[in-house]
Amino acid sequence: MALMMAFSIMGGTVISAESAKDQVQLIINGEVSKDGAVVIDGKTYVPIRDFNGIVNFDPSGGKVVFDQPNVHMFLFKGDTVFGNVNKGNKVKFNVFSQIDTLKTDISGVKVAITDPSGNVKDIQSQDIKGEQKDNFWFRTSDFTYDFKTAGNYRVGFYIKESKDSSYTLVSEKVITAIN
Repeated sequence: MALMMAFSIMGGTVISAESAKDQVQLIINGEVSKDGAVVIDGKTYVPIRDFNGIVNFDPSGGKVVFDQPNVHMFLFKGDTVFGNVNKGNKVKFNVFSQIDTLKTDISGVKVAITDPSGNVKDIQSQDIKGEQKDNFWFRTSDFTYDFKTAGNYRVGFYIKESKDSSYTLVSEKVITAIN
């Protein structure tokens, strides 16, 4: 009888604790986050990696460090800045990026384009030698891309912290292919 009562109390506690935790949908700039968010005791917790920046966790210091540099991207067709194209056109362009307030050492940068279906094509990447912090520029070579379907094409600027790490998206610019 005592065991049954103990299990009953523990089960009630687990059920009660679970009700204080609610999974909620997280939408960032119109995009649904795949991980969502959690509300615990009235506070909302969101996955910081969804905010397009460099995230480092220091377990010994008990802290999370988030770095999102300012990245200004300009898309050029020749000497003309653009943001819209006609669907079905092949366009030759380059991407000029200005990066500032970067507080993390990095080993590389990359610019890539993602079509409306989610297919990614690298435009150009470059290893960074030595410390490239705070303020630098990166311009891709001319790149020809076929905007086959109407929709939003996302040009992303990525940073790689170390030679062995993967690239992290830190900024995007949208090209809209219209009918």
